[in-house]
Amino acid sequence: QVQLVESGGGSVQAGGSLRLSCSRSQYTGGDMAWFRQASDKEREGVAAISTGGGITYYATSVKGRFTISKDNAKNTLYLQMNSLKPEDTAMYYCAAVGSSLNSRSYKYWGQGTQVTVSS
Repeated sequence: QVQLVESGGGSVQAGGSLRLSCSRSQYTGGDMAWFRQASDKEREGVAAISTGGGITYYATSVKGRFTISKDNAKNTLYLQMNSLKPEDTAMYYCAAVGSSLNSRSYKYWGQGTQVTVSS
């Protein structure tokens, strides 16, 4: 079974940056994505990337600030987050084997990593 493990979360001031990483136990086809869930809010898609990395998807709220990328040879997915805002505060989850930002399509999920942005 495919296992995903996130890392890189932490606390940062508004305007700062963080890079999240997601390591997977084996290669997978299909899209990979990052989702997040803030307290008292529904889970939302943040960014997704196709198998080979040629197609990406972003939520309107993060477009221009976040960049998703992957290194298939290293079995690692990344999310570079710049110009962070307090509203970005959430638990961030890595997901694999799905399609775009449709959370219900993903088969594998990581345990999550917390990102906290202070004003």
